[in-house]
Amino acid sequence: MIEYMFMPFRRYAEFSGRSRRMEYWSFTLLNVIVIALLGLLAGVMGLSFSALAGGDVTGTLFSAGTMLPIALIGIYGLAVIVPSIAVTVRRLHDRDMSGWWYLGFIVLSMVPLVGFIANIALIVIMFLPGTPGPNRFGEDPKDPTGAQVFA
Repeated sequence: MIEYMFMPFRRYAEFSGRSRRMEYWSFTLLNVIVIALLGLLAGVMGLSFSALAGGDVTGTLFSAGTMLPIALIGIYGLAVIVPSIAVTVRRLHDRDMSGWWYLGFIVLSMVPLVGFIANIALIVIMFLPGTPGPNRFGEDPKDPTGAQVFA
């Protein structure tokens, strides 16, 4: 599972081909863990700096203790935006859907009520298995040799 977490970084801006569910959800889990740890670090550093300032919590968001982790979250977000889009497009390819569907989901997510439904639909699509065997976007990532056991 660890190898799948870092696979989108090795295939950084590769929008062609297919990606398994394992690759997509492992990468998503890695992003959640990193953001949670950096957020926790921001909270702990902010509270420790506010304690040093005599318990004044009002200015903790923009204190020196919280700005570093918040900046790290921003840098990490910029570093993973391209591989996140690429792995999502490849995941849609595994479902035999064009990558342009992702743009449609992004546009729909900006509409208040429709956006919620579109986001749920995208999550459901990401959970569905890919098309078995080769499709128009490439070979099956679960069976890259293309060999079928029972033909």
